[in-house]
Amino acid sequence: MAVRGGKLIAQLRTNQKEIVSYKKGKMGVSAVPGSGKTWTLSYLAAEIIASSRLAEGQEVLVVTLVNSAVDNFYQRISQFLGGRGLFPQMGFRIRTLHGLAHDIVRERPDLVGLSDTFQILDERETEYILDDVCHAWLNSHPDAFDAYLDLEQDDSTIDGIRRNKLPQLLIETASACIRQAKDLRLTPERILENVKKLPVPLPLLEICQEIYADYQRALAYRGAVDFDDLTRLALDALEWDNHLLERLQSRWPYILEDEAQDSSRLQEIILEKLAGDTGNWVRVGDPNQAIYETFTTANPKYLLSFLRRPEVIRQDLPTSGRSTRSIITLANYLIEWTRTQHPVKYLRDALTPPFIQPVEEGDEGSNPEDRPDQIFLSLKKYTPHEETQAIADSIERWLPAHPENTVAILVPRNQRGFEIVDELLKRNLPVVDSLLRSSTSTRTSAHAINILLSYLSDPQSAGKLANVYKLCYPSKGQDQSTRQRREHVAELIRKCNQVEEFIHPTPKRDWLQVLNAGKEDAQTLEELENFRNQVRRWLVGILLPIDQLVLTLGQDLFTEPGELALSHKLATLLRRAEDIHPHWRLPELADELRLIAHNEKRFIGFSQDDTGFDPDSYRGKVVIATIHKAKGLEWDRVYLVSANNYDFPSGIEGDQYISEKRFIRDNLNLPAETLAQLEISLNADEYTWYNEGKATQAARLDYARERLRLFYVGITRARKELIITHNSGRFGESQPCLPLVVLASFWETEKGITK
Repeated sequence: MAVRGGKLIAQLRTNQKEIVSYKKGKMGVSAVPGSGKTWTLSYLAAEIIASSRLAEGQEVLVVTLVNSAVDNFYQRISQFLGGRGLFPQMGFRIRTLHGLAHDIVRERPDLVGLSDTFQILDERETEYILDDVCHAWLNSHPDAFDAYLDLEQDDSTIDGIRRNKLPQLLIETASACIRQAKDLRLTPERILENVKKLPVPLPLLEICQEIYADYQRALAYRGAVDFDDLTRLALDALEWDNHLLERLQSRWPYILEDEAQDSSRLQEIILEKLAGDTGNWVRVGDPNQAIYETFTTANPKYLLSFLRRPEVIRQDLPTSGRSTRSIITLANYLIEWTRTQHPVKYLRDALTPPFIQPVEEGDEGSNPEDRPDQIFLSLKKYTPHEETQAIADSIERWLPAHPENTVAILVPRNQRGFEIVDELLKRNLPVVDSLLRSSTSTRTSAHAINILLSYLSDPQSAGKLANVYKLCYPSKGQDQSTRQRREHVAELIRKCNQVEEFIHPTPKRDWLQVLNAGKEDAQTLEELENFRNQVRRWLVGILLPIDQLVLTLGQDLFTEPGELALSHKLATLLRRAEDIHPHWRLPELADELRLIAHNEKRFIGFSQDDTGFDPDSYRGKVVIATIHKAKGLEWDRVYLVSANNYDFPSGIEGDQYISEKRFIRDNLNLPAETLAQLEISLNADEYTWYNEGKATQAARLDYARERLRLFYVGITRARKELIITHNSGRFGESQPCLPLVVLASFWETEKGITK
C-alpha cells in the first residue's frame, strides 16, 4: 500500500474487495489471525466517506475494543482519506464501547439520573472500592464462608485462609456477580426482591447482593458511575428518549464494529438500536480469538448468532500472510481436530472455520518462507524450573545469531512470566516485560496529580487532604492491621475540623497533640508527622508556574521513567491550557486533569495500554507477555510455555481448574455457583431447583473451551518459528495439555510426509 500522485494505491485481496464493496444492510465478517481485518475495516470506512454516502453532519461510527485500537483506526482511516485528497479527520468517529456509551449519556445525563458533573471511575478505581467493600463485609461477617470451606484442616490453617485467601476470592466472586447483574440491568434492590420470593435461600447470591448494594452506595457517594453502569445507562437513554435515538441514528448511518467476538449482550443491543431495522451495521471478528469470556460479559455467541441470521450478508477473511505454511497447517489442524475428534463433544464448537489460507503467489504480503524444521513441539517432562532453564538456554543460543529478528515468550499467567524474566536477567539477556507488568496508565498518573492539585487549590478541605493521605499511604495490598490503621487515619483526617491546626500548628493548637492525648499509636503519629512535612513542601509549590508545580509533584510521586516522562507531558498540557485560558487558576487546571483521569477527555500517554505495542521496535530483545496481552501481535519466533493441563485444561478427567480453590470444599467454583444462583433468581416466579456443583461442572467446560482458543491464539502469534513446551506445575502433578499431545503426534507424521 502506498500514496502516489495524491491517490491511494492498494492491492486488495479477493475477499477484501468483496467486503469494501459493501453498500448497505447488515454484514458479518469472520476473519482469521493476520488477515488484515483492521486494515480492511479502515479501508471500508474511507470508502463510505469518499463515496458521498454521508449527508452533512453524519459520520461513520467505528466501535472497537481498546484505546490503542482507536488510535490505529484513526491513523489508518486518516491515511486513506488523505490519499484521496479528502480531509483526513472528518466523516468518522472511533470509540470503544465505553467511549460510545459516554457520548450517549452525555447527550442527556439528566434522563438517567446523573448530574452534568458525573464522574466515570475506571477499573483501577472501582477495584479499590470493591476491595474496601469486600474487606469491610468480611470483617462484619467473619464466619460467612465457613459452610464452603474444606474444614478437614487444622484451625490455624483455616484462620490463615480466612485472613489471606477469602478476601480475594470474595472480590472475584462479587465482581463477576456485579458485572453480570449490570449486563442484565439488575439493581441490588431488584435482586433482593427476587431472592425474597424464592422458597429456599441462595446464600452466595445473598452475600453478593449485599456487597453490590454497598458498592453502588460508594459510587453514589462519589457522584460516579463505573464502566458497566455507563453502558447500562446508555441503553436506558436510548430506550427512554426516542428523539435522542433518532438523532443518533441520523448522525451515524453506518456502524462498523471491530473485535465483535468480544461483544457483550448490552453492546449488541446498543448497536442494534443505533442501526435500527433498516440501518447499516458491519460486524467483524474472529470467534476463534474470543479469549475474554470467563467471568466477563463478553461472549462469541453473539457474533456467531449474528452470522447465522438470514438477513445478514456473510463474508470471510480467510487469507493471512502472517505465518509460514507449517504454522498455518498446525493452527488449521487444531481447528479440525477440535471440531471432529475432541473427546469432550461439548467442546467441539470451541473452534470453527474459516480455516487460515496462505496468500496467493505474488501477493505483496506473501507468507514467510516455510521452515518446518523450526517448529518444536516438546513432550519432554520438565519441572517449572527446568522448563525455565531450557527456554533460557535456547534463547541464549539463538539470540546472538538473530539480532534483527523479533522473539517472544508467551505465558498463560503473569507469575510464570516473572520467573522467566528473572532467569533471563541473571544471564544479562535483553528483556522487555512491559506487556507483563501492570504499568501505571495515563489515567492513573493523571488521577494522582489531580488529587494533589485539587487539594492545593483548596487547602482547607479535610476531605481532599484525606485523599492525599490515601494516595501517599495506600491501604490496598497491605496486611490487615496496616490496612485498618490507614483507613482509620484517613477517616480521622476527613473529620478534622481545623486542617490549619494539623498542617500549620501553633504551640497551643496542634491537632497531632490532640491525637497523641487520645492514645493514637506511635507509628500513626510518626506517619502523620512525615505526611504533614510533605504537604507543607507541596503547599510552598503553589507559587510556582503550573508546569513547574506538576513536575515537582511528579518527582515526588513517580519513580518509573515512563511515569516521569508522562508528568512532563501533563505539565506541558496544563501550561498550554493556561496559555489558552489565562483566567484559569489552580481549580480549573486541576479539573482539566480530572477530565483525563475520569475518561472524559482523550489523552495519549506513554503506557502500552494507551499507545499500543509494536514488536518490530524490539528486534534483538526478548519480549515476555501473557498470551492475552499478545493478542493482535506477532513475532518471528514464539515460545509458548507452560502448555500443561492446569493452564490449558481440556475438560477430561484429571484436569485441574484455576477457579477451583483447594481450600473450598468439593472443588466448588464459587463465582460460577453465584452466577447460577443469579440466573435462578431471574425466574423467581417459576423457581427451578438449584443443584450445587452443576454450575461448577459447566464452568469447567466453558473454561476449557476458552483455553482451547487461547492455545490457538498463542500458535498464531508466530511468523516463522514456534516452540511449545510444558511443565509439571507447582505440585508436580500436571501433564502436557491435550492439544499439545495431539499436535505433537500430528506433526511427527506431517514431518515424515514433508521429508
